[in-house]
Amino acid sequence: MVGLITTDGNLSKDGRHITFVSKDIDQINNFIRILNLDCKICTKKGSYSNTKLYYYIQFSNVILYRFLLSIGLMPNKTKIIRELAIPNEYFADFLRGHLDGDGYTYSHWDKRWTSSFRLYTIFMSASLIHLQWIRMKILEIYGISGKLNYYGRSVYYLVFAKVKSSLLLRFLYYNKDVTCLKRKLFKIESALGIISKQAGVEKLVYSLP
Repeated sequence: MVGLITTDGNLSKDGRHITFVSKDIDQINNFIRILNLDCKICTKKGSYSNTKLYYYIQFSNVILYRFLLSIGLMPNKTKIIRELAIPNEYFADFLRGHLDGDGYTYSHWDKRWTSSFRLYTIFMSASLIHLQWIRMKILEIYGISGKLNYYGRSVYYLVFAKVKSSLLLRFLYYNKDVTCLKRKLFKIESALGIISKQAGVEKLVYSLP
């Protein structure tokens, strides 16, 4: 939940309302289920498109609002968010929410090399400090290093390539019951299945390396 709010949520300035937006109805339903909310799901058009619809919910919860402030979130956080107070034992769940919100994976066969399959995991943010913190925490907890890139439009990318990507994903999806966006998990399972087959092992995405 915190990972999703960090990427696609908003804290109103009134000190009580929280809004969550997503293009995926499954994401909205996951969020509602996590917090056991009873609120109406609404739709709105995207900022850059008059045809693309987004789902959103808004609810009032002062206790949750104050908790989010206490761990480092704030209104208008997009460019100013820094490190968050996430305990190490919950960091995988936070990071999985972050990936479902503003991250993605992609894979492809490298035509330059026979039977070379590449898998990348990418986290995005308009705050360089926030991504630097995520990079540091992943290295500290899992011993996996990522590369920071900047591609313009004030967006920064934290990238993990093939081996490091597959190791990190196995930590994030540590069992089959974790809450996540299923369409992303399907892509990840398919990619990791190819990598495992190439390595000559039978290892599920849910198995730790």
